[in-house]
Amino acid sequence: MEFKPRSYQKTAELIEKGVDIPNPLTHDIGDEVCVENISGKGVKIYPGCRIYGRATVIAQGAKIGAEGPVTIDNCQVGPGVELKGGYFKGSVFLRGANMGLGAHVREGCLLEEDANGAHCVGLKQTILFPFVTLGSLINFCDCLMAGGTSRKDHSEVGSSYIHFNFTPDGDKSTPSLIGDVPRGVMLNQPAIFLGGQGGMVGPLRLGYGNVSVAGTVLRKDVLEDHRMIVGKTYPQAVREFKPHSYLNLKRLLKNNIVFLANLVALEHWYKSVRKPFLTSMEFGGLLYQGALDVLALAKKERTSRLIAMVDKVPPTHEKCRCPTERDRRICELHENIRGVCGLFQEDLRDHREAELGERFLEAFERYGQENDGDYIEKIQKMPVAISQDGVAWLQCIVELLSQKAGTFLPSFDLS
Repeated sequence: MEFKPRSYQKTAELIEKGVDIPNPLTHDIGDEVCVENISGKGVKIYPGCRIYGRATVIAQGAKIGAEGPVTIDNCQVGPGVELKGGYFKGSVFLRGANMGLGAHVREGCLLEEDANGAHCVGLKQTILFPFVTLGSLINFCDCLMAGGTSRKDHSEVGSSYIHFNFTPDGDKSTPSLIGDVPRGVMLNQPAIFLGGQGGMVGPLRLGYGNVSVAGTVLRKDVLEDHRMIVGKTYPQAVREFKPHSYLNLKRLLKNNIVFLANLVALEHWYKSVRKPFLTSMEFGGLLYQGALDVLALAKKERTSRLIAMVDKVPPTHEKCRCPTERDRRICELHENIRGVCGLFQEDLRDHREAELGERFLEAFERYGQENDGDYIEKIQKMPVAISQDGVAWLQCIVELLSQKAGTFLPSFDLS
């Protein structure tokens, strides 16, 4: 009796389409995988790979498993992407993105054009803008990073870097914003460099052009641009640990709100600017929808983590009997945090935002009709005046949402 592996039929269909599969007997392809969503143009799947998930897409020119076995589970893999070895689940990789051997990329990641990582990189709920480069042996979950203008001028995270995203109290309300969305999407900002053997204690914000020297652990926001940051080594000490103290609650809340507002700004950018660039390519509609799904998941993750953290903040008073200012603030926080988080799930309606958005999008459409090029080329060649209008529009979204959140928590003065 002839032996046929479980995925024999799907593998045969892929080979028939033109997919290069050197050793088909080493593969496992799930019954739920849609062969129609895997391109036959220049795709190569090396031995030992596993492909699962109804939502999985593999576009033309993608290379899977060149350095070691790869597992793909419900990922949207864009044209020319190289996933060289490791595990990839519930994430989106746009044109030319690549990850080295031993990658562990879990749900909620979006790697834009030419973003890349070397070997043994761990990501989850992470967004990397074009060209961002991660070295080896890195754990970089719950971050958004931008900056740089090309593969030769890119924001970089040095090897053995870690984003500390889990607190002793068991919280993950720790997203860090390295760069920002309004300026970052214009692909004209100075690169950010995070030196190797270093780290960052989230939630943290960092400006463009900043350099964190090797070995530095960042613990404070540096919103200014073009700064060299040298870490401080703390002296040894043994002190009492008080769980759920949250002594820096204002900063923690503000950084989470600003991060969420930037996610909304990026969502608007995708819907208004990126959509036609993506949908014009093979499987582009699926890549576009995958990116929107990642952003929706990111908002859900951040709001749920923030609510879970606030629920742990101990109420030190009886309801409506707040003896101190801190007690009143905590009462206000418990009562209103869900209202704050709800802002980021609503449709944004504001006259100023609509006016700025309309002005930018009309100018961008005229510019696009008169100039050829792909997404990267058009954005980077955009006249300065149009780019500035785009920044003003997206920054208005961030500020508007931050201000609305502040009205729910007036005693925190989050301005």
